[in-house]
Amino acid sequence: MNTKLYFLAILMFTFLMVSCESETNPYADGTGRITLQLTDAPFPFEMVAEANVTVFKVEVRKVDDNEETDDNGDSDEENTDGSPFITLMEEEIEVNLLELTNGTTEMLANVEVPVGTYDLVRVYVKGVNVVLTDGRTFDLKVPSGEQTGIKVFVKPGITVVGGLSADLLLDFDVSRSFVAKGNTKSVDGIHGFNFKPVIKACNLSTAGTLTGLVSSIENDVDVFLEGAQVSVMAADTLNTSGFTDSEGKYTIMGLEAGTYQVFAALEGYMNSDTLDVEIAAANKTIQDFQLDKIVEDN
Repeated sequence: MNTKLYFLAILMFTFLMVSCESETNPYADGTGRITLQLTDAPFPFEMVAEANVTVFKVEVRKVDDNEETDDNGDSDEENTDGSPFITLMEEEIEVNLLELTNGTTEMLANVEVPVGTYDLVRVYVKGVNVVLTDGRTFDLKVPSGEQTGIKVFVKPGITVVGGLSADLLLDFDVSRSFVAKGNTKSVDGIHGFNFKPVIKACNLSTAGTLTGLVSSIENDVDVFLEGAQVSVMAADTLNTSGFTDSEGKYTIMGLEAGTYQVFAALEGYMNSDTLDVEIAAANKTIQDFQLDKIVEDN
């Protein structure tokens, strides 16, 4: 199951005069504004009560026009003009990832930044712990996020230009980042977790959102289904998935524009038909599903 924490960085820029025919360099003098928000999709482990992370610093790197990166997206830790990373926020924000679901966000930062292209985000975290439903708490070691930050490369880099906005989504894969130790079939069998942060970046100006409802008809009444998994496939490979809340609603953010094969499933119900769904850049696509309950023979 693919559960994600989303850091949403929205770069908004407004200038008094912007001419389409102007020869002025759009990366010249000026600043824009970054707002940084946080969200998450449902966490799949029913035995987990809380998954807590404290974000205490976020930085972005502005790429010089003449700067080149290697095949892995790496370049010097500082810009070619010698300036360090730009700090977006530097305060402790404690977040229980399980409280941020289906598009709910929490503001992390709202700061001005110079116009230009940004290709790397560093997220500094500490205070990571997991609380199980039986009350036990496991404090987890942070491999590098506290000292050097978790590096997230943006490919291609996200560009900030005058008069436009650029949205950056940092996709934190919670289910892959919190690795349970022991027997996960019961809460008593879990004896710890390893924290191995997995984050990817998505440019929301070239990506879209899939949202909708999953329901069933029972006794001639529409019933919204909680916990249904909506799977998004690309070229016969699972791209990502989301889960419905108590009102049957799901939201999957950060899908690159294109056509996907999507279906819904829930234990005790027949899988829905697999549908071709078109995702448009910077737009929301609504796709509902209706599942038929499995009737067991007596």
